[in-house]
Amino acid sequence: MATSPVAHSPLGIPKSRVRQLMAASIGNVVEWYDWYAYTFLAVYFSDQVFPKASDNSLVPLLSSFAVFAVGFFMRPLGGLLVGAFADRYGRKSAMTFTIVLMGAGSLLVGLTPTYAAVGLLAPVILTLARLIQGLSVGGEFAAATTFLVESAPPGRRGLFSSFQYVSTTIGQLIASGLAALLATSLIEADMDSWGWRVPFVVGAVLSLVGLWIRKGADETSAVAEEIQRGEATRPKLFEFLRLHPRSAATIVGITIAGTVAYYTWTSFLPTYAQITVDFDKAESLQIGTISLVFFMILQPLLGMLSDRVGRRPMLITFGLGFVILPVPLLGLLTDAYWSLLVVQLVGMVFLGCFTAISAAVNSELFPTRVRAAGAGFPYSLTVALFGGTAPLIGTALQEAENPGLFPWYMSALALVSTLVYIFVLRETKDEPLR
Repeated sequence: MATSPVAHSPLGIPKSRVRQLMAASIGNVVEWYDWYAYTFLAVYFSDQVFPKASDNSLVPLLSSFAVFAVGFFMRPLGGLLVGAFADRYGRKSAMTFTIVLMGAGSLLVGLTPTYAAVGLLAPVILTLARLIQGLSVGGEFAAATTFLVESAPPGRRGLFSSFQYVSTTIGQLIASGLAALLATSLIEADMDSWGWRVPFVVGAVLSLVGLWIRKGADETSAVAEEIQRGEATRPKLFEFLRLHPRSAATIVGITIAGTVAYYTWTSFLPTYAQITVDFDKAESLQIGTISLVFFMILQPLLGMLSDRVGRRPMLITFGLGFVILPVPLLGLLTDAYWSLLVVQLVGMVFLGCFTAISAAVNSELFPTRVRAAGAGFPYSLTVALFGGTAPLIGTALQEAENPGLFPWYMSALALVSTLVYIFVLRETKDEPLR
């Protein structure tokens, strides 16, 4: 397999599929490590960067998650602009750009001064850093997912697609593991004052490693090469929406439930347990790390399963699971170690039915000419509206003393997507890439 030519290789160059996977995945690890370090460490740096309200200790944390959501709203812009860049100039050039941008944003977070030192400038700097990261991540999804799916041999697009979230999860895992290590080895005062900065500086250094690795990737887009030779016209910025509106709308419907479930179960759940049942901070990070390992192992298995049974059965299973399970599962949370572990593992089994094939489904809905922008923009827009606001909504409901409404919110959105899976989405596993 390592020496066979990439299927759909428009350039006629013998390529190693393993090398293609490594180039996309390792760079993606670095991208998502930087992105998720913010979520895991928000409980530590929020008091340093944001002013406290005298009567409410949740205000700094709520502010930090508001900035988290603001970063998400740059993702559609990244999906649109970097996606269009990838369609015109190639996936490799776009992936090189996104990893440089992410490293710069991560370094800026790590160097953000405290509110006590510079006042309002501190949250302004943090917000700017998060905007840069949001632009990078939106573009990363547009370029890297299309690159992975276009590198896949026939009948293996689900498997290759799963490496999007394998690498994403490895990035989360490293961020969560380093945060847990620091939280357990440093006293809380040191973690609050300077320990939280370490993972962001490390992320900036890792971005340089990812940049070096990605330089060895091979281009997968025939259209981009034709454009560069003057043999084809450049796609317009919104050409994907004008020519393929149904596909763009379908991606929105597909993604609504998946993004809320994903950001809740893989990122926000430890914090949710802390603020609702007073779960121990260090233990919640440890459980998050264990759960991410389990989640990562599931991805290629479920990706291969989708290549056999199809995309729709997998998505319907995910959708029905998250219509039914959020209320009883989150109701099981107590301050006992086992309760959070069980809730995370059960949810991740169903969540994997979405994440393992998300890249494949989105890419299969568009032709090569507009695939990166077509898949990247509606996906990132939906993630911004629903995924990026999930921690903010969950924290706000706790502040309003109505935390029990959050799982009902998740179930309602899951129902919307499930109807799309059943009545709108067509099966695409056996269709050739257009």
